[in-house]
Amino acid sequence: MRKTTIQRRGEAGATTAEYAVCTGAGVGFAGLLFKFLTSDTGQHIVKTVFDHVLNMLPF
Repeated sequence: MRKTTIQRRGEAGATTAEYAVCTGAGVGFAGLLFKFLTSDTGQHIVKTVFDHVLNMLPF
């Protein structure tokens, strides 16, 4: 009976690549969020939300 060994590739860079992908996705989402919130529509939505929250406060 012959014993075979399987050589696996190292995963040393896998974690770094995952962090890079997550960081890139986070930066992309932050850019879209910034662009939306600085637009006229985004400003209107933020103002509406804050007005509703202030109206719900008891003081």
